[in-house]
Amino acid sequence: MALTKVTKSGITDNSIDADKLEDGTIVAADIATGTITADKLNSTLDLSSKTVTLPNTSVSNAMLAGSIANAKLANSTLTINGSSISLGGSVSAGSLDWQTVIVADGSTSTTGVAGRGYFINTTSAAHTFTLPISATRGDTIAIVDYAQNFATNKLTIARNGHNIQGVANNSLISTNRASITLVYVDATKGWVYQDESNVADLGEALFLTATGGTILTSGNFKTHVFTGDGSFAVSQLGNASGGPNNVDYLVVAGGGGSGIYGGGGGAGGYRTTFPSPGCNAGSFPVTSTTYPISVGGGGISCQPPQDTGTAGSNSVFSTITSAGGGGGGGYEAPIGGSGGSGGGAGTCSVNTSKPGGSGNTPPVSPSQGNPGGPGTYNPRRSGGGGGGAGGSGSAGPGPGPAGPGGSGSPIATDFFGPTAPSYGTPGPAPGRYFAGGGGGYLQAISAPAAIPQGLGGAGGGGNGGNLSEPDKVSQSGTENTGGGSGGAAGESRTGGKGIVVIRYKFQ
Repeated sequence: MALTKVTKSGITDNSIDADKLEDGTIVAADIATGTITADKLNSTLDLSSKTVTLPNTSVSNAMLAGSIANAKLANSTLTINGSSISLGGSVSAGSLDWQTVIVADGSTSTTGVAGRGYFINTTSAAHTFTLPISATRGDTIAIVDYAQNFATNKLTIARNGHNIQGVANNSLISTNRASITLVYVDATKGWVYQDESNVADLGEALFLTATGGTILTSGNFKTHVFTGDGSFAVSQLGNASGGPNNVDYLVVAGGGGSGIYGGGGGAGGYRTTFPSPGCNAGSFPVTSTTYPISVGGGGISCQPPQDTGTAGSNSVFSTITSAGGGGGGGYEAPIGGSGGSGGGAGTCSVNTSKPGGSGNTPPVSPSQGNPGGPGTYNPRRSGGGGGGAGGSGSAGPGPGPAGPGGSGSPIATDFFGPTAPSYGTPGPAPGRYFAGGGGGYLQAISAPAAIPQGLGGAGGGGNGGNLSEPDKVSQSGTENTGGGSGGAAGESRTGGKGIVVIRYKFQ
């Protein structure tokens, strides 16, 4: 039976301990408020073998204040605009964290951090600002021209592997008082300009860049000269802020060989865009690719079985093909061969005239060459001159000299720059001449001395031989001019090898 009441006189002081109490015999209602003082309770509570259940409302905010350190939490930082912020730290939400002024010194660069704004002072030097290598959608960076001097010392924004405005291209800021805000979108568009002020052109100026051949530089232009086969490799195209993606070209084929006792070789086909409309921009569009270049060799003179000259070989750049010069006619087969320019006609044993070969074959516009001149036997054998890019070959005028070769065409020295005298030949007008026809052969056994030989045309055409004057021997065409070979009496002569030249604006 439970004990319901014990008088004070029935219990000795300090005689009740835990062993004297049965579990459940004393409940809270049995203890009057204030009857058990704190000094009767142990200072510690052993709950190692007990379960303590607290009501949901037992722990208040006041009890937790300052009691749990940030480091004890699973996530102790927040990421805002790509930057990690520790709990308890501060950040300006919804605005940029503007940095102290960056003074450009020309040797260092700045790598940006999302969520920040930058004042950049380019008073003393240009500066490069590199965008973050990692970016997520919504990352924002702002830039301001601190000293209003970007026009003098420009700011380059390096893309660091990302596109800018959807293009794999750095930006060049070159106007005073410029200010811009960039926001990252995705891998396709990359960083785009959310806001811009006093910005004329955000793209870095790019110009056409290429390799191949012998490269000459004159002012803002480069000229690539190919005297043999090779490749013109375009590695970079220009843009609206820089230069055009057009080039000018000169493509000259190999000159023709001459015939025995015959006509001079025709000049190789001559094709050019220079000077093109506007002259400084070029007129032939190119892309970022490699263009094989073929430079035609010269034909050979006096080839059996009919002792005519062979045609020169074609020269090729992209879709532009210049045809090799026609071979000169010989004694047995006097008609001149057709080609870029036609070969001069040879002579025969009857008093008659034979035609020279056709020029501009196959036909192109503008014309790449002219016909060769006819040959005669009256009674002296006079070979016709080979056609040239600038004029037709002439007839052998009977008792007079053999036919001269047609003149070549000049190209302005600006095309090559100061090194122009290294290429082509002089002529009657300013510029360097290419593709002259070879002079005809003169066989004047009973003629008086000092009858002129058939002269080659300006632009590398070889002179023809003169039987009455042994010192006036035939000549080959000049190398890399496409000039035709001069008429010969059986000696080995060749037409001049061709050339390919490409010119463009590079800065």
